[in-house]
Amino acid sequence: MKITNLIEVDQFTQNREAFTTDVLMGLSSEPKTISAKYFYDDAGSELFQKISQHQDYYLTKTEFSILEQFGASLAATINEAEIDILELGAGDGHKSKLIIDSFLAQGTKVNFYPIDISEKAMGLLGANLTVSEQLNIHGIVADYFHGLNSLKTISSNKKLVLFLGSNIGNFNRAQTQEFLKKLWLSLNANDHVLIGYDLKKDTDILNKAYNDSGGLTTAFNLNLLKRMNAELGADFEMDKFKHYGFYNPSLGAMESYIISLHDQDVYIAALEKYFHFEKFEALHLESSFKFSESEIHALASQTGFKIEAHFTDAQNFFIDALWQVQKS
Repeated sequence: MKITNLIEVDQFTQNREAFTTDVLMGLSSEPKTISAKYFYDDAGSELFQKISQHQDYYLTKTEFSILEQFGASLAATINEAEIDILELGAGDGHKSKLIIDSFLAQGTKVNFYPIDISEKAMGLLGANLTVSEQLNIHGIVADYFHGLNSLKTISSNKKLVLFLGSNIGNFNRAQTQEFLKKLWLSLNANDHVLIGYDLKKDTDILNKAYNDSGGLTTAFNLNLLKRMNAELGADFEMDKFKHYGFYNPSLGAMESYIISLHDQDVYIAALEKYFHFEKFEALHLESSFKFSESEIHALASQTGFKIEAHFTDAQNFFIDALWQVQKS
């Protein structure tokens, strides 16, 4: 497996500066907030892989069953002799393998380009994929759109972009449209995207999934405090904070917070500043948005895509949406 790292040293510096600035702005705001994009350092990416395999987290096994059932239909719908498959977020390769194997089974040559900010996460991927002369794997260490733009003219093959696991739900409604429009701009006419959408459902199912019995979600959220300690010289004490998550039906999203258990001050050396947390004050980390089928249809039409197929499970928990890029 070949890996190309597009992150230059100065970009790492820029990312650190952006993290520092966002922490300053977020902890100075009312209410306090930190962007969920900072969850995914190496430790965070590893924890999320464990969450995705936990029995309480229905999303992974549900999407896996969809791809297992409809992989051949997906490949037949696109029906290319050779295709470039680009995955946003490397994952562990298990879902990618189902899609890739479906193309290989119909005789399609596959060039697979996983794109991930974490080179460590990239390394977990290759061992789970099928070895085949018809499959080339080239990992790209970069943010999503830097990686996509680097691959736009790599070949004349049609492209299929994978954005699985309901990662689209990490954006709010306006950000979702902006993301899809940027995705449309980065692709050529008649390319395809396959996007995972977690559907609105019973609140008990949602709350259980995001408050797993193994405590992995708690560790995942508190890891953000550990990251601030390690990278910014903060002095957060883990036992003085707790994870809290719940489904907000009026927002249509799971909301995730860290709650301060004490009246306390936290010092961040990189900012040379103390931040005060009142007892039971909340630090907002994430809103994970869920979708209705009508909302998914509207998103496609509003952002330049044609719906080719919507693959779903028997319980109607999840949709993998296959869309085609429409350009004049």
